[in-house]
Amino acid sequence: MSHPQVNALAAAGWDASDAVQPASSLGLAGLGRLVFEASGLQAAWDVLVARFTADASDFGALLDISTLVQMTGDREKGLELQAVALAGCRCYRTTHGTGQALRVLAFMTAGDLMANTPIDFLLEGSDVELTTYYVDGPLPSPEDLPAHDIAFLAIGQSDDGSLALSRLRGAFDAWPRPMFNGQPDLIAALSRDGVANSFAGHPLIICPATARVDRAALAGVAAGTRPMSDLHRDLAFPIIARPIGSHAGKGLEKLDAPEALAAYLAERPEADFFVAAFFDYSGADGRFRKLRVVFINGRPFVSHMAVSERWMVHYLNADMGQAANRAEEAEVMATFDEGFAARHRAAFQALSETLDLEYYGIDCAETLDGRLVVFETDVAMIVHAMDSAESHPYKKPAMAKLFEAFVAGLSEAARPGELAA
Repeated sequence: MSHPQVNALAAAGWDASDAVQPASSLGLAGLGRLVFEASGLQAAWDVLVARFTADASDFGALLDISTLVQMTGDREKGLELQAVALAGCRCYRTTHGTGQALRVLAFMTAGDLMANTPIDFLLEGSDVELTTYYVDGPLPSPEDLPAHDIAFLAIGQSDDGSLALSRLRGAFDAWPRPMFNGQPDLIAALSRDGVANSFAGHPLIICPATARVDRAALAGVAAGTRPMSDLHRDLAFPIIARPIGSHAGKGLEKLDAPEALAAYLAERPEADFFVAAFFDYSGADGRFRKLRVVFINGRPFVSHMAVSERWMVHYLNADMGQAANRAEEAEVMATFDEGFAARHRAAFQALSETLDLEYYGIDCAETLDGRLVVFETDVAMIVHAMDSAESHPYKKPAMAKLFEAFVAGLSEAARPGELAA
């Protein structure tokens, strides 16, 4: 979508810092529900396009358009539109319910739907006023930002070196309001290899050995001129390879021998990869189960469990269309506190003590001998309550419990400081 008005604003030197007042946004949760439920999507789209066509400075409409474009499958076009919106305004506001309970200021970075903590999803059902500021360089002074009761650093770890986080090092050390996840270095440390190294040899937690490797090193292993142990002392075939920066299984393959690695490299254009030891986490019935667990002030909450015949499990490609698998997920979610969480209480405590963040999530499984397997850790994992109440009636109560705990955690952290005037 290209508009002469946007080009004119850019030519006139319009800068996002000129737009101190937040632009109004429907928010990720509202937009996500439109896409998931389909009902009302076209009407909402038409309204947003009409708004921006009539007024090219309606950056709230443009940001929402960019999010819908991403959600409906065109990531690159969505990011292009997002960049135009953020060039005009870096500050956006979404009101949940009355908006009178708490004022939250979330710091985010430009990027796709997995770049930041999905805080808007986490606030569904609340009365929170959410203001989002997209960081591009140094932070403005706190007095130049909208009034807030608590701030939240929502930028996720990224495989490009977390540049946005590195720019914020020390920025919140003397922030005048309470903070959630206010330590950029701790978030940046949640890389696949960093977390795996942190828990190497742990008696309760298995994080498959992981190395960040360039193409030349992998090519040497494929050709037999370099031992796998050069990449990591605990690596051996079979391995899991994925391009740096990939998500949701894109470019992810299990490779059993040097020949398979050579064929993989021949098909992949990327320069850098993560290579991890393959770990068979199948259950007694041979099927694979993976849970997403979110931690709020150290307390675990289950977000979903996927069941599949295949080792590469993502909720959207798992076998959750089967009623038996949904029944199993429902049982796990209903009994999580006294079941999975109780079995792994010590492991969960070790995770939270090491990671030291108020909010984060993990994708995990458990072994037949009772150990916790952690595949990925991040603050930006998608957590939502969009699933149909008809097909997943057990989801909404579990997610409401998680969301309520999240808002309670924010509120509790905000209260020690005097609420913003």
